[in-house]
Amino acid sequence: MAENETMECITEHERILQEIESTDTACVGPTLRSIYDDQPNAHIRFMEKLDARIRNHDREIEKMCNFHHQGFVDAITELLKVRTDAEKLMGQVTDTNRRLQEAGREVTAQTGEVIRCRSQQRNMATTVEKLQLCIPVLQMYSKLKEQLESKRYYAALKTMEQLEKIYIPRVSQYRFCQIMAENLPRLREEIKEISMSDLKDFLESIRKHSDKVGETAMRQAQQHRTFNSAVAKQASVGHYAKPLYSLNWQTHTRNILMTEDDDDADEEILTAQDLVDFSPVYRCLHIYAVLGDRETFENYYRKQRKKQARLVLQPQANTHETVEGYRRYFNQIVGFFVVEDHILHATQGLVTRAFTDELWNMALSKIIAVLRTHSSYCEDPDLVLELKNLIVIFADTLQGFGFSVNRLFDLLFEVRDQYNETLLKKWALVFREIFELDNYSPIPVETEDEYKLVVSRFPFHDAEIEKQDFPKKLPMSQSVPQIYMQVKEFIYASLKFSESLHRSSTEIDDMLRKSTNLLLTRTLSSCLQNLIKKPHIGLTELVQIIINTTHLEQACRYLEEFITNITNVSPETVHTTRLYGLSTFKDARHAAEGEIYTKLNQKIDEFIQLADYEWSMAESDGRASGYLMDLINFLRSTFQVFTHLPGKVAQTACMSACKHLSTSLMQMLLDTELKQISMGAIQQFNLDVIQCELFASSEPVPGFQGDTLQLAFIDLRQLLDLFMVWDWSTYLADYGQPTSKYLRVNPATALTLLEKMKDTSKKNNIFSQFRKNDRDKQKLIETVVKQLRSLVNGMSS
Repeated sequence: MAENETMECITEHERILQEIESTDTACVGPTLRSIYDDQPNAHIRFMEKLDARIRNHDREIEKMCNFHHQGFVDAITELLKVRTDAEKLMGQVTDTNRRLQEAGREVTAQTGEVIRCRSQQRNMATTVEKLQLCIPVLQMYSKLKEQLESKRYYAALKTMEQLEKIYIPRVSQYRFCQIMAENLPRLREEIKEISMSDLKDFLESIRKHSDKVGETAMRQAQQHRTFNSAVAKQASVGHYAKPLYSLNWQTHTRNILMTEDDDDADEEILTAQDLVDFSPVYRCLHIYAVLGDRETFENYYRKQRKKQARLVLQPQANTHETVEGYRRYFNQIVGFFVVEDHILHATQGLVTRAFTDELWNMALSKIIAVLRTHSSYCEDPDLVLELKNLIVIFADTLQGFGFSVNRLFDLLFEVRDQYNETLLKKWALVFREIFELDNYSPIPVETEDEYKLVVSRFPFHDAEIEKQDFPKKLPMSQSVPQIYMQVKEFIYASLKFSESLHRSSTEIDDMLRKSTNLLLTRTLSSCLQNLIKKPHIGLTELVQIIINTTHLEQACRYLEEFITNITNVSPETVHTTRLYGLSTFKDARHAAEGEIYTKLNQKIDEFIQLADYEWSMAESDGRASGYLMDLINFLRSTFQVFTHLPGKVAQTACMSACKHLSTSLMQMLLDTELKQISMGAIQQFNLDVIQCELFASSEPVPGFQGDTLQLAFIDLRQLLDLFMVWDWSTYLADYGQPTSKYLRVNPATALTLLEKMKDTSKKNNIFSQFRKNDRDKQKLIETVVKQLRSLVNGMSS
């Protein structure tokens, strides 16, 4: 056991020694510490082992030294020999070093200079390098200043952007760059303010130039329309082969043509930029876009343009007085929207189609309201027509820029009604003047040329009159051809308004016919009615008016043909409106006929008022009263004038006059103010009635059958016969029988007249002498009165 432990200890000491010999000195500490950690007193045995190993190495070193000693001695000997040569070499080296030091002293001085120059060169290179970085910044900043001075603000903003993003970051450590960077925001704000000021100046300027822009645009539209109209006319007659020049008109054109001379082949083309400088808008738009504030600019621009639109759309107070007022109003509006159209197409999104459409719709409503109001004040048809032409040019101009103008053409239909109203008022004055200047006598023609002149103005054809020798007379008066020509002039005037309304021939035909109908049925009819009612128009004039209306009525079909030739619309078309002239002239003729009857009756009344009967006369004069003979002579001469009238008119007038005369005479007998009447007065009255009957039987107007005209006096005749014959027994016996001799005598009428003849007053009794002679007759009268009263009472019950 002890032996085993000893062997293990020896082995362990051997291992430690080998480890000490083979490892680095720094690692020996842990190895030695392990010796003390193993067994007590182990270090003593290790020291013994270590001493033994040291002695063993010493013996090996000694053996090695002994082996190499002779070689060492020989080396020392050789070294001693070299020593002398080494000293000699040392002297040479020292000498060489001295000479080298002396020779290199100048080189050393020059080398220091070189080092200093190279340091300066290096500093200069660094400076140049830094300056090369700074110079572009300074150049750009100088360029920025120049751009600001020359008002190239958009370029200045681009320069600022380059300075901020490219140049200044390279040299941001320098103070001047920091100052520059601090100034850039302030310069941007200045640019915004300046550009906004320029925009405001532009907006103010555009208000002044809008009138010129609109005038030029409307002139071009008018030239385009005139050119197209000329081409269409040439093509329609077959004389148009090839145009010498052409106008290129596009729907969205922004080019405005302004010609100094219509005969010039080369026309000067002016664009919107030629009339208006748009650079402030572009500049301001780009500036705000670069600054990232485009939306603010767009909102401001649109808001200001809306305000200007409202100002433009507000007409002046006297706009409706002259066509120039309307022209200026339209020019400003056209100029406004031409500018907006240019802005729409020249910029990207500053204004949009929706915005311009919104402005246009607002403007359109205002324009229509203004025109509707102001046109109602206009009483001059020429001004209304010029207004219509302006509206058409205005609409065509804006339609060429893509704006919807259908509502304007709809408005023109309202203006057309106003135009027709002004025409009707104008032609009413014309008709009245014609009627006032007419002499209401047939037109005398002395020569064939005069006849042809009349026929060329009015479609008159009469074979019998044409066969007559000159001089001769035409049945109508001078007003007939004048009225006919004025109706044609009215149709032409109405047609002028229908031009350029983009309507079909059928619609134009319908408009012409309707307006002509208004002229005939309202204006001319009213003038005729007023003429007929005028106090100074006598029977002769009324007869001539009836003749005139007859010829005008016959001429209506020629007016139909006239309108058909203008519009090329067949009268057989389903929706073609017919002229109502026939009814107009028939109504006027009927009114004239009625006025003839009225005036005849009035004249009869005038003669009746001249009657001066002596109602208490004992016997008649034996001849008819003078007033009645004058009346009959008047009627004879009047009915001779009626020979030119249609038969029924003359017959009706004659019958009406006789009836009125009969009624007037009857009323004279039955007048309540007439209290007494003698038999002599009855006899005198009978003589007058006989003259009336003779007049009726003389056939003053041809066409009456038998004694038709005499029947007008039948009531008077039977009443007078009853009193003249004193045939009361027959009257009373046959009363109510169809075959009664006195069928037309009314009991009340007979009673009234009989009471006037009855003795009711002792102071004034026309039967006093008779009563002395025959009291029975007086009793008979009283009996007849009682019976008549009984009949009257029976009729009333």
